[in-house]
Amino acid sequence: MISALVIGAGPAGLMAAEELGRAGYSVTIADAMPSAGRKFLMAGKSGLNLTKDEPLSAFLAAYSPLAPQLETALRAFGPAEVMDWSRALGQPVFTGTSGRVFPVAMKASPLLRAWFLRLESLGVNLRTRWRWQGWDGDQAVFSKPEGLQCLRPPVTILTLGGASWARLGSDGTWTSHFPGQTAAFQPANMGFVVNWSPHMNPHFGQPVKGTAQIAGSHRSRGEFVISARGIEGGGIYALSRALRDGAALTLDLLPDLALSEITARLARDRGKRSLSNHLRQSLHLDPVRLALLNEFGRPFPDNLAPLLKSLPIALGLPRPIDEAISTAGGLRFDALDDTLMLRSRPGTFAAGEMLDWEAPTGGYLLTACLATGRLAGRSAVNWLTAHP
Repeated sequence: MISALVIGAGPAGLMAAEELGRAGYSVTIADAMPSAGRKFLMAGKSGLNLTKDEPLSAFLAAYSPLAPQLETALRAFGPAEVMDWSRALGQPVFTGTSGRVFPVAMKASPLLRAWFLRLESLGVNLRTRWRWQGWDGDQAVFSKPEGLQCLRPPVTILTLGGASWARLGSDGTWTSHFPGQTAAFQPANMGFVVNWSPHMNPHFGQPVKGTAQIAGSHRSRGEFVISARGIEGGGIYALSRALRDGAALTLDLLPDLALSEITARLARDRGKRSLSNHLRQSLHLDPVRLALLNEFGRPFPDNLAPLLKSLPIALGLPRPIDEAISTAGGLRFDALDDTLMLRSRPGTFAAGEMLDWEAPTGGYLLTACLATGRLAGRSAVNWLTAHP
């Protein structure tokens, strides 16, 4: 007999299942895809950024506004606990210069294999190609290749994901089962459309380094990439929420030089050099930054220094939601109690990206999925204990 049902086999679902299995309950995980952890594995292709090694106060600030339930989960299972968890699965970690934490293997697959072995040892069962269709009374209904399957477990944990990367299993269609309880999905950690002029074509695919990006009160020093579709990459993702909400984007092309120093260098006699050569030699501007200056700065003002410190970038719309690394929106926290249980459905809990929270890349996303999965799993154990 199934004691607990987990719907969704991403990091939040696996963590919830582990907590229930450790408590001795019979757990079944149901997932719509042919295999588990697909988005987790995709994240691992770029190194699997597990968490961010920084003081907890700074870590929590990345989730602003921070719902009380999410804060509870992260205080109990934050960066230090994530690192210990990875080590316990036989995957040592290291911290990069930016504070980002990665497994030494730099891949998700070894960690996921070790995790599955642990779950198997706890008796957790995985059912793939089971697509949740909602509820029929107190039964969870699934479509599977052989037909419909109905389950009536004492507790259920939903970890249905957000609305990006639908081909990996997160399509957001589950919101139809929660009328009046969800916030509309929006892209997060995404690129933006830019309508480039033809002279930018040679620079497509090039990283932009050595700049600072500013959107409202937010500033980023990360790299970004110019593509035929626009701009994307870590330096833009860090500002994507402010940009999505209407802030203008400007570039400081020389963030390590004061305005006065730039002014002084520009005032030097350039002789027969062209302006481009003067900028390149006196300020060490590389071809990509020079191209951006020409794209968005012309006609040049007589005093060029302020423009170099604050170059306005004409952005279009965010890239489509299915291309976003993550999403904002989802099941609202006011639909849940302090234990992540649905107020409308006692004995049913929710965790992971399906909840309405947002954070930048850099380890924050995965840590919150693990932390809320753990809290939902422990809350489900307490529910089962109180309702034998």
